[in-house]
Amino acid sequence: MLDSGIWPESRSFSDEGLGPVPARWKGVCQGGDSFNSSACNRKVIGARCYLKAYEAHHGRLNTTNAYRSPRDHDGHGTHTASTVAGRTVPGVAALGGFAAGTASGGAPLARLAIYKVCWPIPGPNPNIENTCFDADMLAAMDDAVGDGVDVMSISIGATGKPPRLPDDGIAVGALHAARRGVVVVCSGGNSGPAPATVSNLAPWILTVGASSIDRSFNSPIRLGNGMVIMGQTVTPYQLPANRTYPIVYAAHAVVPGTAANVTNQCLPNSLSPKKVRGKIVVCFRGSGLRVGKGLEVKRAGGAAIVLGNPPMYGSEVPVDAHVLPGTAVSMTNVNTILKYINSSSNPTAYLDRSRTVVDVKPSPVMAQFSSRGPNVLEPSILKPDVTAPGLNILAAWSEASSPTKLDGDNRVVKYNIISGTSMSCPHVSATAVLLKSAHPDWSAAAIRSAIMTTATANNAEGGPIMNADGTVAGPMDYGSGHIRPRHALDPGLVYDASFQDYLLYACASGGAQLDRSFPCPASPPRPYELNYPSVAIHGLNGSTTVHRTVTNVGEHGAHYRVAVVEPMGFSVKVSPTSLAFARTGEKKSFTIKIEATGKRSRRLKRKYLAGSYTWSDGVHAVRSPVVVLVA
Repeated sequence: MLDSGIWPESRSFSDEGLGPVPARWKGVCQGGDSFNSSACNRKVIGARCYLKAYEAHHGRLNTTNAYRSPRDHDGHGTHTASTVAGRTVPGVAALGGFAAGTASGGAPLARLAIYKVCWPIPGPNPNIENTCFDADMLAAMDDAVGDGVDVMSISIGATGKPPRLPDDGIAVGALHAARRGVVVVCSGGNSGPAPATVSNLAPWILTVGASSIDRSFNSPIRLGNGMVIMGQTVTPYQLPANRTYPIVYAAHAVVPGTAANVTNQCLPNSLSPKKVRGKIVVCFRGSGLRVGKGLEVKRAGGAAIVLGNPPMYGSEVPVDAHVLPGTAVSMTNVNTILKYINSSSNPTAYLDRSRTVVDVKPSPVMAQFSSRGPNVLEPSILKPDVTAPGLNILAAWSEASSPTKLDGDNRVVKYNIISGTSMSCPHVSATAVLLKSAHPDWSAAAIRSAIMTTATANNAEGGPIMNADGTVAGPMDYGSGHIRPRHALDPGLVYDASFQDYLLYACASGGAQLDRSFPCPASPPRPYELNYPSVAIHGLNGSTTVHRTVTNVGEHGAHYRVAVVEPMGFSVKVSPTSLAFARTGEKKSFTIKIEATGKRSRRLKRKYLAGSYTWSDGVHAVRSPVVVLVA
């Protein structure tokens, strides 16, 4: 885990019943501030921290906000580590008893090695955001490979314009890890739903988007006109019963001088205590922290907060443990509430007690915050690669950090619910761990391929995966689809790639020479010729032919046939249309000819159109998305 450290006392990191540490392990347990080297056990088998680059930039670490050791002050690292490999722990719940049940990581018997590379950003709110420097991460990745890790889980990414491959510390470190057979899994980022926002774009990285699970935390809002609106919350506080409260829209209750474009945002010191005292306040998501808006309502004397979605977030509702009673609602529902407020001379409401609900349909749904493709560095590689659960995920937490991380929130929790591609990345890392355990001889590329080609573009009900704004999702949202770990254990065929293949790809994509001993050839193969489990063609006008090679990892005597779903206005011809494998490990190559058919309308210009091709032997379905940008 490259993250903010670990809270080793959590029950999720017990080593009870685990055998001795594998003899091949070379890692160490580095002591330090509040972290004795005895904090490691047969579960947490390594712990190191890296802050030379951080301190070179920010000066000496302020230890009131972070431990100068692998101990996690923030909570993020503990959350991701327990999501990958937390032990099975009965009787777990978030604050207020939400999401009660047995907690387990995806690979509960895996060992954990902790590489702390993320530290607080000095400033007024050092607890809120962490920063992770490339040099510190590269040093950690170098040590992790030498120590003998099998999988790296990195819930970290650049914001803003993605760096070129040679300037991207995570990409450079991941390339050398992949060379040694280490699978590197990274978050795709939380800058969605705008297009071209996905980060961690190197093809040797498994890049993960975020989607919902089939659980919600229903919190009815009773309006004075008798309507009941369903919100969601994990706030443990309750309004006193048997009375209604006046409800006010934040934009009608701000202090003079509040900027016109944020009057509804409940930003710090924006609300007038005279106008909100004792009332339920309707605020909008947008600028500022969601939990910070609750803090502002509390500061101004409000009784509760209703946090509404602007249009871009649709029906996606991340839940928070607010510092006062409160709930969050979808775009449609907040509009209904505002209509009621504006049409009533004395609007009132009451927030009912909330409860955990499971088997929510449809699921999964793509989170609107999940960063979207296309890949701005190299549109010939589809990113993200897959999606996994990342909305409202319960996992272990640091007892040095409150559930909101806000100053003045002194609550201590052992488990906490948070959202982000930081939460979906470790789900995929756990899948990679299980595959590595089942198939120790597979390369990192083969493991990534198995996860991608067995992913599904359908939800649990069999319909297409949707975005939270109600549109049908596609490869720019979820890559190859939602992970299915059981299917990935037996994918049938895999797309393999070597270190040299990656170097050639880098040469072709921006002319990056990533290994001094490997000069770039005069005309390297085009980027889309990398043997990748998905196909993306950028700006096609006419036709192009793509080559791929698959390796049989299933039974001897396997026979596959191809089925094609063509993108609108393009023909896709796979040749040959069948592949016969005499033995396991045998490789077969084929071509995919993609041609514009002339049936495209003008409105499709500069749009990405999606299809797929699937190799099937009656048992395995090896699916690859095909995405074409219309020239």
